[in-house]
Formats: sequence, structure tokens, C-alpha cells
Amino acid sequence: MIRRHLLLAALAAALPAAAAAQDSTRWGDELPAAAAPTLPVPTPDAPYPAPPTPKPPAAVRALYLTAWVFGSQRFYDLVRLADSTEVNAFVIDVKDDTGYLTYRSGVPTAEAIGANKELRARDVRERLALLHEKGIFPIARIVVAKDPLLALGKPAWSIQDVDGGFWRDRQGRAWVDAFRDSVWIYAAQLGEEAVRLGFAELQYDYVRFPDEPRSRMARARYGARREGESTRDGVRRNLALLRDRIEPLGVPFTLDVFGMTTVAEGDLGIGQVWEDLVTVADVVLPMVYPSHYYRGMYGFASPNAAPYEVVKRALEDGLRRSAKVTDPAEVRPYLQAFTLGPPRYGPEHVRAQIKAGYDLGLEGWVLWNPRSVYDPRIFRPARGDATPEASAAR
Repeated sequence: MIRRHLLLAALAAALPAAAAAQDSTRWGDELPAAAAPTLPVPTPDAPYPAPPTPKPPAAVRALYLTAWVFGSQRFYDLVRLADSTEVNAFVIDVKDDTGYLTYRSGVPTAEAIGANKELRARDVRERLALLHEKGIFPIARIVVAKDPLLALGKPAWSIQDVDGGFWRDRQGRAWVDAFRDSVWIYAAQLGEEAVRLGFAELQYDYVRFPDEPRSRMARARYGARREGESTRDGVRRNLALLRDRIEPLGVPFTLDVFGMTTVAEGDLGIGQVWEDLVTVADVVLPMVYPSHYYRGMYGFASPNAAPYEVVKRALEDGLRRSAKVTDPAEVRPYLQAFTLGPPRYGPEHVRAQIKAGYDLGLEGWVLWNPRSVYDPRIFRPARGDATPEASAAR
């Protein structure tokens, strides 16, 4: 019992630091950019026809693309990289944690709060059509609860401070109240629109409450909280609502979650419990970045220096828990393709994480880099669905 309490205390202490590390202004050196020829840009006066929604690859091997990169010339470099390697999917920001949208939306709430004022890709249909043509599976990432634009635009939907006004996190950002179903309905409407445009999977992030110290969270007031409802109850209730609205679209419903959900017994104060997540989604993507684990986790003084071992242990914990529920979601890990503290991550560190998943029978993955910069030496040449590591693991 004492060991359990110590573990929970360590997880609680590590949570704010791990979350702060996700702020793109704090990243260290990224991996060098891929040198690849640029593909021609489709012209606006010759649009592609809307393609049918493709089925997911047997194993999704994806790169995360920011909205800015998706709308830039560098997008075509990444298409070329995927076209010549094992990469077969892109996770693309549709709504990031600023609340602004990548392309012009017709969703009334988006129009009302000004979410169309900072468009990143005005030729989204043409870019998606190119992905379909190249056989690159397009996944829409939509941030839910960390949406300062929505919070400020719809004050009744926001977390309030005990002394009045908006509650704000350490970065001064307002959050929406994750107990409020309207927040999740908005996310569902954006997802429906994304599928109509040509995205073939919906990936929801920040499906949780803020990850802040208890002293700051003590000032938070939730107007939409039902009597007796916990943060876990709120997330579970609204994930079911979101799932029910996405299911008729016929595309995978997937969730990004904290890596530590695979080991934590409670909800980490943010409402995420592994068993709840894997029983509601088609795919759960734990962010098992070695740099985000506290000193001593899994017996390593520096988890960041042991990418294979830490990722393998974290995923083993999740798979062990998934085995105890009926019809659990697929586990597709987010892996670290950036440097945050020593050592500087190179292709060998990224490949070690991929191998950890393969050794557990998990052949899908997504690489995260906050600037969408990926070293081509990470990847194996295009050889259908199988890579050497995956084949050896079967």
C-alpha cells in the first residue's frame, strides 16, 4: 500500500512537468529536415474530385503535421518522404490548442467565435486529394478541452475562477469546461465536416481536464458539473456522447491520451482512466515519450536515455490492462521524434521505440515532432505493410 501511494504521488508530481514539456516553445533541437524534391502544387482552378473515404492501412505508420506545415510547401516534401518509405499516414491538425482552424469551417460555433480568422490551408481539398492519390491515409487531429478561443468566445462554456472571470492555466490560457456537452458537440461537428472534406480518421486530443497543480485547480469552478460527478465521470460521459455522434460517419474514432494512463490507477486528476478509454474508442494513442517520465520511472535514473525499455514497459502496462476488458481498442503509440533533455535524439532512438512496439505485436505508430521535422534515416524503404522488425516480431 505504501508503494502504491508513493507511485501515485510521483505521478502527480510529474504530470505538470510532462504537460509543460508539450508546449512547443520549450522543445530542444529537432531532427534535421528531410532533403526531398518538391512535388508540384495543385492549382486552385483545377481541383481534384472528392475521393471516397479509404480504409485504414493494416498498420498505420504516421507522421504528425502541424496545421502550418500542412498548408505550406514543406507538406509536399513530407508527401515525397512518405511515398518512398514505410510511412503511410499523416495526422494533421484541424483544430490545435489555439482554437483556430486549419481551413474555413461552416460550423456555426466556429464562425461565431472567429475560429476562421487564422487559416493555415486554403486549398485543403487539393492537398487531401493528393494524399488519397498517393495512398497516404489522412487523419484529422482535433483538440477538445484546451481551446482558449472557444472559452473566451463562449464564456458560459469556460472554466470560471472562484473570484469571478476566467480560470487560467500557468500559461495564462483559458480552458473550456469539459463537463459541458456543448464543447464535445462542437468537436463532433468539426469532425463530421473533416470527414466530408476527405479525412478518413478522427483523432481527438485533450479529452480531459487541465493538468495543473492542486493549488491552481482549487480555484477552478465548473458550471456544467452535475451533482456528485467526478472528473472521470465527466470525461466518460462526454466521450460516449462524442463516440455516438462520430459512429455514423463510418471512420475510426481515436483518442490521444497521456502516456502515464497506462500505469496510473487513478485518473491523474484529469479524468483519464485507461479502462474507460480503451472501451469507448476504436484506437487509443498513449503518448509514451521517454522524456516525459519522471526520474526513477521503471527503475531508470534517466528514462529519456532508455527509449526502448521505457516505451516497452509503458505499453506492456497498457496491454495488460486492456486484456482484462471486453473488446478493447487498438493501441497505437505516439513516439518521440524530438529532443527534450539529454541525450540528443537521433534516428536510432526513434527506431528503438518503434521496435519496442513491434516486439509487443503493435505494428502501428505515430511520430510526434512539434515542428513536423523528421529525419529520413528513421524510416525503412517502402515494402508494402511489413518492415523487417515487424516481420521478425510476428
